[in-house]
Amino acid sequence: MSENFVIDNSVVMAWCFEDEISQYADAILDSLEVSTAVVPSIWPLEIGNVLLVAEREKRLSEADSARFIALLTELPITIEQEPPERMVKEILALAREHQLSSYDASYLDLAMRKGLPIATLDNTLIEAAKRIQVPIVEHSS
Repeated sequence: MSENFVIDNSVVMAWCFEDEISQYADAILDSLEVSTAVVPSIWPLEIGNVLLVAEREKRLSEADSARFIALLTELPITIEQEPPERMVKEILALAREHQLSSYDASYLDLAMRKGLPIATLDNTLIEAAKRIQVPIVEHSS
């Protein structure tokens, strides 16, 4: 895989937690040696929220979170900014239509607008992407 793709938080956070190890997520991480991932503007907040919840549940320490954030900053991940009006109107409508969270719809919307495949472990998002013919990043194991 050498093309760019949209990556959702389900894949990224699988890199953080040992109990969520996934061959798919590992293959996506490896592909970042030759590809760039694109994420919507809500992505940093999603990352922060998952890390905070994990710290509160004693799954991670603050130092673990800091190390993970440092790892992410080294990866070729581009954050695509969105005007708030689009987030409220188009993305909300997409979420309604496909019964997604507004967060998941933002990844799907980005993939649609950029004409990129999406890397996700989220089954609801996979099904929505298939319905509207957004390619899913496959990996060869």
